[in-house]
Amino acid sequence: MRAVEEFHTYIANNQAFIPNYGGERYRQGDRISTGFVESAVNYVVAKRFTKKQQMQWSPKGAHLLLQMRTRVLNGDLEQTFRDWYPGFRAANDETLKKVA
Repeated sequence: MRAVEEFHTYIANNQAFIPNYGGERYRQGDRISTGFVESAVNYVVAKRFTKKQQMQWSPKGAHLLLQMRTRVLNGDLEQTFRDWYPGFRAANDETLKKVA
């Protein structure tokens, strides 16, 4: 029963980061399978958790890293920084125009 409660808490706390595969992506014909991503993540995380590695990740550190990587891939990282640090460059900053 404890595992179910922990799972419920995890889902409730991470609801904003859980994609709705039955929603927009499916209707637009976008890929909804994450098998290739999950395989890559499992490989990297498993390698970093082994004792043979010089540096190891904690479960919390791995979770936070994967959240940041997801934001990078989704193009949301810059807006996340703006939310966290209101003094971060504006969205219409000249430096953004040079990068794009």
